[in-house]
Amino acid sequence: MSGASTDFQADDFEPARRLAEDPPRLRRAFWAKMKRLAARIPFAEDLLAAYYCAFDRQTPRHVQVSLLGALAYFILPFDFVPDLLPVLGFTDDAAILATAIRLVASHIRPDHREAAGAALAKLRGEASRVAPDQSDAAQQL
Repeated sequence: MSGASTDFQADDFEPARRLAEDPPRLRRAFWAKMKRLAARIPFAEDLLAAYYCAFDRQTPRHVQVSLLGALAYFILPFDFVPDLLPVLGFTDDAAILATAIRLVASHIRPDHREAAGAALAKLRGEASRVAPDQSDAAQQL
């Protein structure tokens, strides 16, 4: 088959792997991005439930690794479909997260979902209280 290759190499995911192996950095980056985007991404609650499951000490290690990889991919400033594109920008993030959740769904418990709902309500509430001329300040929350 001729033309550009769309095969992904293991090196393509190296930045996500490194980020997933640094939980404190992943946590900081995750919350910074969630504060900016919580109101704009339709899969925010699933993303937060995956976050709470990934950092739950009772979650098996192989589940944590899967979810941390998906969270790291969401956080990275570059991806296969740039997040700046309207509508399409988060499709790759959503697909990776959906795949990870499907693989480990039985480990995402109701308490993870409850924590996700509460966090999302708080994030969206904070975003709605910010005046339009304060958008730069909102990104630093």
